[in-house]
Amino acid sequence: MEEKKTIVVLEGDQTGQELLEEALRVLDPEVIGFEISLKHFDLSLENRRKTKNEVVYEAARAMKEAGYGLKAATITPEEKGDVGSPNAILRKEIDGKVIIRTGRRIPGVRPVAGAFAPISVIRMAVGDAYGAKEWREGDGINEVSYRTEAIDRKTCRAVAEYAFRHAKRTRGKVFGGPKYTVSPIYEGMLKEEMDAASKRYPEVTYEPQLIDATYALLLNNTGDSLVIPALNRDGDCLSDMVLQLFGSIAGAESILMSFDDDFNPRVVMAEAPHGTAPTLFGKNLANPMAMILAAASLLSHLDIDQASVASRAIYEATIETVKEGHRTADLGGSATTSEFTNEVIQKVQTKLEVWNSLQM
Repeated sequence: MEEKKTIVVLEGDQTGQELLEEALRVLDPEVIGFEISLKHFDLSLENRRKTKNEVVYEAARAMKEAGYGLKAATITPEEKGDVGSPNAILRKEIDGKVIIRTGRRIPGVRPVAGAFAPISVIRMAVGDAYGAKEWREGDGINEVSYRTEAIDRKTCRAVAEYAFRHAKRTRGKVFGGPKYTVSPIYEGMLKEEMDAASKRYPEVTYEPQLIDATYALLLNNTGDSLVIPALNRDGDCLSDMVLQLFGSIAGAESILMSFDDDFNPRVVMAEAPHGTAPTLFGKNLANPMAMILAAASLLSHLDIDQASVASRAIYEATIETVKEGHRTADLGGSATTSEFTNEVIQKVQTKLEVWNSLQM
């Protein structure tokens, strides 16, 4: 009997919490056919303030032990001296190196520029423009702004290695890259690791492009499944555009990963790429699709057969639900949040029952 896995559940704010609860309904043992231990932590703004962020550190420690996390959207207060972003703390504490965001076609939603095949952005989770030291010198019209940025080879290698592994698994093409011609020392470090990874994975198609060409060529891309390694700042901007190329961010999930010394995933945290949507809070109207797909993605990393099968069933059921016309208002439909999830659950259960009955 395969061991029972633990997922750390990071509760959030407003609609983010409501959609997390919908995703957890899909992970119920009666739906997916096996039990997962869930360990909950309240990362709502109120509790983060109450504990002075200690609950965030506790959640990070639990994820390091369990290896898996499912996070709801949370509020980041803008006031200086407040609790700030829990995401920054979580990334640092679990030593997160890579963020993966995948845009994919949603049936009935018209894509921009003919994007159909999935596009994954494999982005640095740390360093680069984020956390850079900044200062100014001089006065008036002669004032000058400066900042220092840093990337390290270990993070570059993690991005490149995972990009090629992901492309191999999804039969995609590694595409794009940094502006190494302008910045051969700084940005060239990522390009060096991409080139080295291409030699380790000769079976993966490799088409490096400068970041500006990557943006331009994405608008003409139609058929290829792409995997794009990127610096932190480039990947942040690029992933926002990629998700919108598919007409909505509803069909995407966001994954944060840390790695062991052999660059195998050590901690995997999944979440939806959207925010807390305060205007939809309490109305049962928000689209749970991205959060459900985040749960499906997390299952695919659990390294047990039942979880892999359930992951596929959830992915298929979610896309089929949209294709059949069960859509929330953001996709032009009239289904409520809970009605959409109910339809997904019914389809997942049917798929798993059929697949089990066909096993010889």
